[in-house]
Amino acid sequence: MKHNISLLALTATGIHGLPSQPPIVTSRPPTLTIQPSLASIYAAQETVQPSSPTSNVKGAAFDRIVQIWLENMDFNDTAANPDMQWIAEQGILLTNYFGVTHPSQPNYAAVVGGDYWGMDEDGFVSFPENISTVVDLLDTKGISWGEYQEHMPYPGFDGANFSNQVTYKDDYVRKHNPLILFDSVAHNATRLKQIKNFTSFDHDLRAEKIPQWSFITPNMTNDAHDTNLTFASTWTRTFLEPLVKNPYFMEKTLIIVSFDENDRYPVPNRIFTVLLGGSIPPTLHNTTDTLYYNHYSTLSTVSVNWDLPSLGRWDCNANVFDFAASQTNHTHNTNVSLEGFYWNVSYPGPLSDHRFTPGWWPAPNTRDKCRSGRGVLPAVVATWGANQTGSYDYTRVYPDDGFSGIGLLATAFAIPLMLPP
Repeated sequence: MKHNISLLALTATGIHGLPSQPPIVTSRPPTLTIQPSLASIYAAQETVQPSSPTSNVKGAAFDRIVQIWLENMDFNDTAANPDMQWIAEQGILLTNYFGVTHPSQPNYAAVVGGDYWGMDEDGFVSFPENISTVVDLLDTKGISWGEYQEHMPYPGFDGANFSNQVTYKDDYVRKHNPLILFDSVAHNATRLKQIKNFTSFDHDLRAEKIPQWSFITPNMTNDAHDTNLTFASTWTRTFLEPLVKNPYFMEKTLIIVSFDENDRYPVPNRIFTVLLGGSIPPTLHNTTDTLYYNHYSTLSTVSVNWDLPSLGRWDCNANVFDFAASQTNHTHNTNVSLEGFYWNVSYPGPLSDHRFTPGWWPAPNTRDKCRSGRGVLPAVVATWGANQTGSYDYTRVYPDDGFSGIGLLATAFAIPLMLPP
């Protein structure tokens, strides 16, 4: 996070003429930060072994998805960078792909969990075990998954950060590791071992054991957070060039190079995103796709590709990447007017520091058939009940916009209290 926006005025007066919010406290209670000692970290490095399960579940448009995320860059600046232009030439540039809020951490949570539950800070958080993720969707068909987090000290490390032990600068950070934020993963010893560092990526690549779903986070230097666009773009191209020449890695693989958020908070949160890899037909190389997408589109695309259910949240009806939709007979994508949308301020929720709503967690919509046509994950339905219509209006293709107020009148201002089941 490079900036902060005060929301106190918004909470007091309402947003763009909308009614004021229901009474809420102004801050969230502190959360315990887990930070193992350096001695225990070194000990774990000697004993904790990674796990690299494999599978071969065929998808309609791709058999493997690899997501590489960088940090905090505006679309126009990124599109002018020569290395990013080279990356765009390898596939499809999505010209209307948006983050869902600021700062970083809620975007990382959103891309695997289908929501960010009002989170508006980068502090230590954890989601209750009854909050499902993409992992639960993939597990319904035994689709292998994993994460690769650069300089994570050992598999499943759950501390807030691990600094460079020579310079003591930020290196690995938990806030950029999406799955570790969820207790359904972090409290499961088997799942934890599938969250690994880049050494494991090199090993898995050589052994041809890259999972079918993976998320790759460079360290705080290589992802541009503590450097700049030029540095991160050079790193990304250097990382990708040998991979795009690797027949095993590229075979029916979808690679997504994206950013968590843009840099200038007062403008719409549009970010540079490219789809490339062996699953992208050569006829689509160096092309653009102007349809509206966001981080939830990755989830909806995964569901449609492998005929999986939904989490019943913003992933349920998010637009599916068009190249994949065309190969799955998916005809439910929707053009959205982007006038008035910003997606750069979080809506109220149980993880908001500024607009905290105590005593409840938003319920998913367990009734919706969703864009996959498979409805909601049975485990989610069993946890929350079969008749939930959703605390937020998850039937829309776009999520609530905490700054403009679009969507909030029907949701955050009239939310039913929902205690965690």
